[in-house]
Amino acid sequence: MAGTGLFAEILDGEHAYKYYADGEWKKSTSGKTVAIINPTTRKTQYKVQACSQEEVNKVMDLAKTAQKSWAKTPLWKRAELLHKAAAILKEHKAPIAECLVKEIAKPAKDSVTEVVRSGDLVSYTAEEGVRILGEGKFLVSDSFPGNERTKYCLTSKIPLGVVLAIPPFNYPVNLAVSKISPALIAGNSIVLKPPTQGAVSCLHMVHCFHLAGFPKGLINCVTGKGSEIGDFLTMHPGVNCISFTGGDTGVAISKKAGMIPLQMELGGKDACIVLEDADLDLVAANIIKGGFSYSGQRCTAVKVVLVMESVADSLVEKVKAKVAKLTVGPPEDDCDITPVVSESSANYIEGLVKDAKEKGATFCQEYKREGNLIWPLLLDNVRPDMRIAWEEPFGPVLPVLRINSVEEGIHHCNASNFGLQGCVFTKDINKAMLISDAMETGTVQINSAPARGPDHFPFQGIKDSGIGSQGITNSINMMIKVKTTVINLPTPSYTMG
Repeated sequence: MAGTGLFAEILDGEHAYKYYADGEWKKSTSGKTVAIINPTTRKTQYKVQACSQEEVNKVMDLAKTAQKSWAKTPLWKRAELLHKAAAILKEHKAPIAECLVKEIAKPAKDSVTEVVRSGDLVSYTAEEGVRILGEGKFLVSDSFPGNERTKYCLTSKIPLGVVLAIPPFNYPVNLAVSKISPALIAGNSIVLKPPTQGAVSCLHMVHCFHLAGFPKGLINCVTGKGSEIGDFLTMHPGVNCISFTGGDTGVAISKKAGMIPLQMELGGKDACIVLEDADLDLVAANIIKGGFSYSGQRCTAVKVVLVMESVADSLVEKVKAKVAKLTVGPPEDDCDITPVVSESSANYIEGLVKDAKEKGATFCQEYKREGNLIWPLLLDNVRPDMRIAWEEPFGPVLPVLRINSVEEGIHHCNASNFGLQGCVFTKDINKAMLISDAMETGTVQINSAPARGPDHFPFQGIKDSGIGSQGITNSINMMIKVKTTVINLPTPSYTMG
C-alpha cells in the first residue's frame, strides 16, 4: 500500500516521504519535515520534507535545462510517455486512494474515482495535445491593404518554459495532473508544489510519472512550508508560468508574479437560483449533490440557494428530508459527510454558523460538531447581512435565501466578489438562457448543480474567482505561445506566367 512495494523508494524508512528532483527521490538538506495531520484522528499521519530555498533554486535550474531538450522531443514521444504514466497511475490507484482517505478524509470510493479520473485526463491530454500542437498557420501578406505577395508568415506553437503547478488539498491528484499533463505535452517542464494536506498523494502520483520514464529534471516535486518557500517559488525568476488552484492566496500570487502567464482558479460562492416552475425533486437532489458531496469542500459546490418565496417552503422540506439520510462518519466507511480538512477550517465554518444564529437564521437541523467532523446543516431564512450569505464556508453548511423576483436572485449572485459557477432551475429554456446571460460567472449550469468537468470542458472564473481558463484544450493553449517566422521575398521585377 502507501509507501510500500512499488512506492517504497519514495519513503525514507518509516520517517518521512522524500521530495523529487532530477529523476531521484531525495531527503532535504534542511533536516526538517512537515507533519500531515489526519483530519479524522487529528494525529500526525505522514511527514514530508521541508525543502529549503537553496533546493528550490537547484530544482529550477534542473527544470530549465531539462525543458530545452524536452521541447525538441517529438510530439508522439511526449504523448507515448503520458499514456504510459496514465496506465501506471490507474493500475496503482489503491495506494494513492489510501493516501487521499488518510490525509484529506475523502471517502474511499471517491478517492479511487479521483485517481482513475486523473489517469483518463492524462491520456486525453496526450491525444488532444498531438492534435492541437501538430498544426500551425500559413499567412500571406497581400491580404492586408497596401501589401504585395512578398511575405510568407509561418506560425508554430512553442512551450513557455518552466511551469509552476500548485494544486489544492481537495483534489490534489486530479488538479495536479490537470496542470502537469498539458504542460508536458506542450513541451514545458514542471515544478510541482503540492498542498500540505494532499502532499503524499501527489508524491505517489509523481512516482507513476517517474516510472513511465520521463527525462531527469523534467518533473520535480518540492514539499515544504508555504511560509518558507511559497513566495520564493511564485516569485522565482526561473518560473515562466503559474497554474494555481486554491483560495485567497491566488490573489496575492497574481499581484506578485510579474510578467508571466497565470492560470488561476480561486474561490466561489456558487449560487443556485430556483424559479417557481422548477422540478423541486430535481432541485433537491442537486442541492444535496452540489452542496454536501465531499462535505461541501469543493470550489464548485452549491454555496447559496436563492429560491422564489412561493416554492421555498416546499423545497426546504424536500432538502431537509434528504439531509436526514446523509451518513456521517469516517472516510474509510464511505460516509457522505466526513471530517473537514483541518481544525482551523472547522473553526471558520463554526464562526459562520454562530453569526447566522445570532442574526436569526432558521436552523433546519441541530448544529453538531465533533473535532473536525461537522454534521450537515441547512440554514433557512438567511439574510444578506449574515456572513454565510457571502463567505465561502467550504464545509457542509448551506444557506437558503428567499427571493421575490428573478432580478433579486441575479442581483445577489452578481453582488458577490466571486464568479466561478452558478446554476438555474426552471422548465423554461428561454428564461434559463436570459438568466445565464445575466449571471456574472464563468459557467452556468441549467437544471444541474455546479461541477467541474468533464475535464475537457472549458472551466473558468471571473472577478476574484480566477484568471484564464482551464479544461484540457484551454490549458494546453495557455501553456504555449506563438512563434512567427516571416519569409521575405524580393519584389518581382516582372510578371510571372
